[in-house]
Amino acid sequence: MFKTQVKRPKNRAKTISKKLETVKPYKSNKKQEKGRFLSSLVFPLAFVILLWIIKIASVLSGLELYQLGIYPLEISGLKGILLSPFIHGSFSHLFSNSIPLLVLGTALFYFYREVAFRVFILGLVITGLWVWLFARPSYHIGASGVLYSLAAFLFVSGIIRKHPRLMALSMLVAFLYGGMVWGIFPVREQISWESHLMGMISGALLALFFREYGPQRPLYSWEIEPEEDEGPDGASMEETEFGASSRSDTGNGSGYIYISQEK
Repeated sequence: MFKTQVKRPKNRAKTISKKLETVKPYKSNKKQEKGRFLSSLVFPLAFVILLWIIKIASVLSGLELYQLGIYPLEISGLKGILLSPFIHGSFSHLFSNSIPLLVLGTALFYFYREVAFRVFILGLVITGLWVWLFARPSYHIGASGVLYSLAAFLFVSGIIRKHPRLMALSMLVAFLYGGMVWGIFPVREQISWESHLMGMISGALLALFFREYGPQRPLYSWEIEPEEDEGPDGASMEETEFGASSRSDTGNGSGYIYISQEK
């Protein structure tokens, strides 16, 4: 009887050991969590404070800043792609954006720290560019487009990643801000529904684009395929019949095949 001893590459064992690291239970450290939360709050809070400083300064100085907004298909309106989120028509307009920006911005930097800045900046730029290309010929101002982009990113990203905590965050976003979806329809003429719509689309696309970055769904031990039975030297054993003893190199560097003959 002849036995074939197939030596498998050992890279798979290393891969499985790395995957098993995700099986470790989540341990909460209150001090670390508090520090993480506070650091996640810094950028959204600074952004909102800057919005209020600009609005207060414009009111005190009597300056009308709406001309810094986006005016579609006009070269002069291109500057609004970057500047329009900082301009608001009234204090009520600014206040309605401030709290959601704080909540969603903090959630973005807390749960998606690796990609948070890229998502925020790209959402702002892409939304503004699309508004410039497709919106009505009027000045479009306000951070609503950024707000819709953040909400869409957090919702879609949690769903497609299938991570329990991120899916819970998606449901929370839907519960708190699900009513925002009505803002993408042209219900009121003075509201830039185009900014809302473009922001929602850009956020969803960014969630798809960055789906491989940041937190991923943990892989549990029962989801990993068991290893094959191994021989004394760690190689898996299979039985077959051959007429002679030989050695074959696979030629791809992933391992070789030894065929041993036993009487």
